[in-house]
Amino acid sequence: MVTDNVRTKNSMKKRASQKVLVTGGGGFLGGAIVNLLVERGDHVRSFSRSYYPELASTGVEQFQGDIADKTSAANACRGVDLVFHVAAKAGVWGAYSDYYRTNVTGTQNIIEACKKHNVSKLVYTSSPSVIFDGTDMEGVNESCPYSTNYNAYYPKTKALAEQAVRAAGADLLTVILRPHLIWGPKDSHIVPRIISRAKQLLIVGNGKNLVDTIYIDNAAYAHILAAEKLDENPSISGNIYFISQGKPVLLWEMINNILKAGGLPPVKRSISHKAAWLIGAILELVYNITNIKSEPEMTRFVANELAKSHWFDISAAQNDLGYIPRVSTKQGLKRLEAWLSRISHEQLVNQS
Repeated sequence: MVTDNVRTKNSMKKRASQKVLVTGGGGFLGGAIVNLLVERGDHVRSFSRSYYPELASTGVEQFQGDIADKTSAANACRGVDLVFHVAAKAGVWGAYSDYYRTNVTGTQNIIEACKKHNVSKLVYTSSPSVIFDGTDMEGVNESCPYSTNYNAYYPKTKALAEQAVRAAGADLLTVILRPHLIWGPKDSHIVPRIISRAKQLLIVGNGKNLVDTIYIDNAAYAHILAAEKLDENPSISGNIYFISQGKPVLLWEMINNILKAGGLPPVKRSISHKAAWLIGAILELVYNITNIKSEPEMTRFVANELAKSHWFDISAAQNDLGYIPRVSTKQGLKRLEAWLSRISHEQLVNQS
């Protein structure tokens, strides 16, 4: 059962303080994980490209550098007990080399650095998109194989990175989490995209596709649980877990709820999935030929994502990790509305 007002920190078990590294600690999910670690008394280090004053104000140690640089990654991992590897290049458009450099090479560097400095535990943030093949995925579990047909570089490189973590070996305990469509206050991806494109949005397909989402606090909480359970039961090492709100929702109803939280009207106009997919394919071709760097208004991956169902069985996370969402979707939307009411449109756009 989902409880609306249970404070995550009250559910954390009392334990000896650890020295913990969070890659991407200044980001949306990384920052939420950092906050929980600070609340429970751990010594926290963040490894990011930039310096974040808000992290410094909470006593978080900051290492700045490029995760694709072996020396920087090794320095960041020196002297820590546990690593949450959250940093990644997300999105649906860009050069393959850029995605590979951050998502694959960066992950390989973190694994190597953990082994070099005898870090015993690594929790890796992956994505359900590694198995998404553009068809409806309803209630699938972790046994579903990787896709053989990726229409974007993000899922392709995340799949390669995930496989590297799985192959890390017995001397490094690992857990892989696949949170789906993380949203909430301070969102730097989904919410800004929806709000900024409100007037241009079209329902793709019949609008009946069900998807999983996960509220930011629940995603961060699942990462803390994974690390704790890895301590208690090392036999889960190498396992993959889907995590979500625990109940799929209509994608376009969720999008309209986010728009409502931002004081905007719902999406009413629509386009067929086939038409959106063809438009995406044409735009991708034109952008590639003309070397346009900005993201097309539509891509094949986005068309599939917006029209198809993609929700997952989280029973493994419930059974092995004891994961139960702490904040309901209803309560999360209330918190999102309150946050959006306090910031300007410019501030929201700058989040992305």
